[in-house]
Amino acid sequence: MQISVILAHPNEKSFNHAIAMTVIETLENNSHDIIFHDLYKEEFDPILLTEEFSKDAELPSAIQQHCNELANADGIIIVHPNWSGQPPAILKGWIDRVIKPGVGYEFEGEDGEIGFPRGLLKAKVAIVFNTSNTPTIVEQDVLGDTLEAIWKNYVFGLCGIKDFHRKMYNIVLTSTKEQRIAWLDDAKNTINQKFPKNI
Repeated sequence: MQISVILAHPNEKSFNHAIAMTVIETLENNSHDIIFHDLYKEEFDPILLTEEFSKDAELPSAIQQHCNELANADGIIIVHPNWSGQPPAILKGWIDRVIKPGVGYEFEGEDGEIGFPRGLLKAKVAIVFNTSNTPTIVEQDVLGDTLEAIWKNYVFGLCGIKDFHRKMYNIVLTSTKEQRIAWLDDAKNTINQKFPKNI
């Protein structure tokens, strides 16, 4: 299987990077093909230009490459921190420019009317790994867990991916070495369950 892995964290020593490396190592051990993008390291340009709005727009080569890779992926894995209940801006820009009409979804309507969205992605499974410094009870009961809604409903749900899983590891700032090891083991187990060894 071909798996797309997207990382969005500016610090190469972050726990997000540790998660991404664990994900990649596990996928490699399971004999999957991996397409990995570290958006900050690659200096991905998150700004969506007017001329890219159209479904049939001619895209910059780098963006077209991302679109092609995503369209052909059998699985998608995203790793990013929770920043004020949202993905980092660079990742939001990646969503805007890559998971676009004609790539991730299209609207089915009659007589020129915009109808219901129809997912276009080939991938059947999507996983999002998040880190946070907010307690779980605050994240879910007070703030409403916006990341769950963003990824499950507005991104992957729109693209037709029903097998969606999200893991939140918190509180990273005060975590112990033992906690972080356990979290990486959990990430590894999640990958093994959803993307087992390719025989």
